[in-house]
Amino acid sequence: MNPFKTFLATLFLKTDTNLTNVTSIYDIKINSLQNKPIDFKLFKGKYILFVNVASKCGFTPQYKDLQSLHQKYNDKLQVIGIPCNQFGSQEPGDANAIETFCEVNYGVSFLITEKADVKGNNQHALYDWLTKKQNNGLSSSTVKWNFQKYLVGPEGQFLDYFYSMTSPTSSKITKYLN
Repeated sequence: MNPFKTFLATLFLKTDTNLTNVTSIYDIKINSLQNKPIDFKLFKGKYILFVNVASKCGFTPQYKDLQSLHQKYNDKLQVIGIPCNQFGSQEPGDANAIETFCEVNYGVSFLITEKADVKGNNQHALYDWLTKKQNNGLSSSTVKWNFQKYLVGPEGQFLDYFYSMTSPTSSKITKYLN
């Protein structure tokens, strides 16, 4: 990273990918809950369902349906949970607490990322792409609460987003997968 971008990243608390103009979902960088880089290019040819998750939310039982969706459509869908503590401080735990909670309570085996901001000044580049038409080419949105879902197609095209009330197994989502 050049010194000027390093300075700007420090000044604005944003990552290098936030400072560049990202045109493809496959160019965005984020780490797993185990702090290992996730390469979205590995999911080319699959749908990707991004969901901002939290362990102390009224929608937390959706983990069960996300796991069911992951198991049923594993050959054509990658579910990715993004822990976020921006809504009612409902994801206060560290990586170990989040991982343990997901495994013990819901048997989660789909991919969970590091904690990330999904809105505001420190919005992660992933959500910058998901929520801005100039990046995703289709529509703009704001993340209203935990468990809002964003669906990306097999070629990296933005397809749709669904508010928290939409069950992960809703036909609004599964119609793309059937």
